Amino acid sequence: MKKAFLLLSVLLISVITTACINNLAVQELNNKAQAFMNEGDYQNAIERLKSSIDLDPTVFESHYNLAVAYTKAEDYANAIKVYNDAIKLKPDFADSYYSLAVCEENLAGDLINAFVHIDEGGNIVKNQPVDEDDTEIQEVKADEKDKSHAIELFKSAVGHYQQYLDKSPNASDAEEVKGKIEELNKKIEEYSVAEAE
Repeated sequence: MKKAFLLLSVLLISVITTACINNLAVQELNNKAQAFMNEGDYQNAIERLKSSIDLDPTVFESHYNLAVAYTKAEDYANAIKVYNDAIKLKPDFADSYYSLAVCEENLAGDLINAFVHIDEGGNIVKNQPVDEDDTEIQEVKADEKDKSHAIELFKSAVGHYQQYLDKSPNASDAEEVKGKIEELNKKIEEYSVAEAE
């Protein structure tokens, strides 16, 4: 009986110790990532936060901060994926919905303006609007697939802005967000009509 109790105690202590070590390591990686973000070094921040998530994928803050780092690096496609992961971990955190909507809106704008396009594999790729000699800028236009995807992103952004308002009805920026929703609905209508022609 004493051996079983002793064995159970040792196992419990090792589990608790491992959890504490992982939490300390996660916290340290998050702190380093924050320092990199403060310096504007988003790539190093992203790498630290990805390592943090590898250590403990259940920490909401790591996911949210990684999404913020992707947003600041203007990698909206990856930011969208990670904001969705963060929302799964903490669905009542209103700011996640707002930030997700901003990224969807920005990515849609990049598609419409042909700064990026969707390749054959469905990946978002930056357009290279220069000729072979890098001496002349070429005009690049969004194709129908990119425009269609942009419309879907605008629609999703409207939904996420609305979820933000639903989760924080007394938000100080509620009127501004309602204005964004109206503006996006106009864009959706405008681009949908243009796409139909």
